[in-house]
Amino acid sequence: MSEDKTHAPNFMTLQFAAKSENESFARVTVAAFISQLDPTMDELSDMKTVVSEAVTNCIIHGYNCDPTGIVTITATITEDSVTITIEDRGEGIEDLELAKQPLYTSKPELERSGMGFTIMQNFMDEFEVSSEPGAGTSIRMMKRIESKKALYN
Repeated sequence: MSEDKTHAPNFMTLQFAAKSENESFARVTVAAFISQLDPTMDELSDMKTVVSEAVTNCIIHGYNCDPTGIVTITATITEDSVTITIEDRGEGIEDLELAKQPLYTSKPELERSGMGFTIMQNFMDEFEVSSEPGAGTSIRMMKRIESKKALYN
């Protein structure tokens, strides 16, 4: 008896230099991958926004705008949801709880709003950050796609 592979997870991994011009590339690439779930325009916009926020955080905070750093994105589609993990191997976050506070920024001189983590958390169904000073940061986010829920419930 063969196993049903119709609903097997699909995934992609993307790595790129920590250059600000690659943020839009990352956003569009992840959006193209997610489009197979047929998300609404709002869902797609939300996911493009969280990818932008996370990638920008990696570049500005993780690598201090050092273009030799590498940002890695993994996206996995499972039935009615997508899980996105965005990580760097940069500076890490000293005080994660402080960094998650709305309006907090460690780079006020760059006119950062301090809303990145708040936006990511509000736009996604699940949101986790892990970080170790000197070793980098990983952000894991999951979103259920409303148009697909009916197929699996």
